[in-house]
Amino acid sequence: MAKRRSFTPEFKFRVVLELVSGAKTNAQLCREHRFAPTVVSGWKEQFVKRAPEVFATPRTQSVDQQHIAELERLVGRLTLELEVAKKASSILASLSARNGR
Repeated sequence: MAKRRSFTPEFKFRVVLELVSGAKTNAQLCREHRFAPTVVSGWKEQFVKRAPEVFATPRTQSVDQQHIAELERLVGRLTLELEVAKKASSILASLSARNGR
């Protein structure tokens, strides 16, 4: 029993791009790579169906990115507050040492 060949997404993209750009016909690609004509047609159909996703704004990613940015701002603010508290603590400690307290 023969194994089915598998192809990388990059290879499929190159083949479909050659077909869509008109560089080669479906028949030429099928002969060159020993495909059945339905293989390239299926890849082209998938490509055309998913093409709008390339230009879509990833909303879930942007929400996640906004959340990450907010958390980073919070970490920055808390870090700054901690630095100020440490400096204030050291100043108060040195003042109390001078006054003998």
